[in-house]
Amino acid sequence: MLTIDGLQYSNWSRAIFEQMREGGVDAVHATLVYHENCRETLLRFGEWQRRFEEHSDLIMPVFEASDIELARETNRVGIFFGAQNCSPIEDDIDLVAIMRRLGLLIMQLTYNNQSLLACGCYEAEDSGITRFGRQAIREMNRVGMLIDMSHSAERSTLEAIELSERPVIISHANPASFHPAKRNKSDTVLRAIAESGGILGFSVYPFHLRNGPDCTLDEFCGMVADTAELMGIDHIGMGTDLCQAQPESVLTWMRNGRWTKAMDYGEGSQSNAGWPSPLSWFSDNRHFPNIVEGLRQKGFNHEEIDKIMGRNWLKQLTEGTRPAVNAAF
Repeated sequence: MLTIDGLQYSNWSRAIFEQMREGGVDAVHATLVYHENCRETLLRFGEWQRRFEEHSDLIMPVFEASDIELARETNRVGIFFGAQNCSPIEDDIDLVAIMRRLGLLIMQLTYNNQSLLACGCYEAEDSGITRFGRQAIREMNRVGMLIDMSHSAERSTLEAIELSERPVIISHANPASFHPAKRNKSDTVLRAIAESGGILGFSVYPFHLRNGPDCTLDEFCGMVADTAELMGIDHIGMGTDLCQAQPESVLTWMRNGRWTKAMDYGEGSQSNAGWPSPLSWFSDNRHFPNIVEGLRQKGFNHEEIDKIMGRNWLKQLTEGTRPAVNAAF
């Protein structure tokens, strides 16, 4: 069975890479940056280059979907990169192609706030896709960079889907019908994602789940089953949003960046400001088999589970990260 996780941002270490192999993980979408500018993004690439050198027996970079097959053949985990914000391209459209050449396969148009491209899900008013956003979508389509709307507001998401000539993804979120968090998505958005040919990656981040850390595996897999009915089995996958072993300073950076002097608690609150307690059935990469068994208990067959656990992501990466025909790229 192929296992691809559509989003993680852990405190990367050899121990975590070993856990990935123990859990049968074949590839992971690793968040490269949140609020970092272009130069800072280059530094993050540099940090990963050192990891690839130091742990070459466990991990390898993914520049195109075929690299995932190579990773499997050599018993390594393929790492592909995404940005959770558009900050790496600053205000320069040419940086889209540059970032894609460096290995940025996925980029969110915004992270919770209004950006130069779109509106985030925490803003009071959703202004939709901006003029720069329209150009960025066109360029991302051209160079083969997946458009991710995980942290975007509803109007912006629907407009991005309408404007894009390629499928649009939500790498890590859940249906709002399951749990009405600001980050979760309406049925309208989920249907539109499926109609575009895109994918929803299911999150196990407790703030995205009914009953938070007390959400059961049965409840989670029931949500997956309901979403399969809504979107179709070909448009769902995993996007755990696993943030393993991260200090609270990283959580503060994610939520606050450089945009505020006050403390923003994001999906938490002043009384619940830290990382949420992990789920009993999923706290690290060794627990992916628990999800497989939970899906089996819900009546999914082997082929359907294979699609959810990785095949659908492989299809997205194969088709969505290929540069357009005749693109000067």
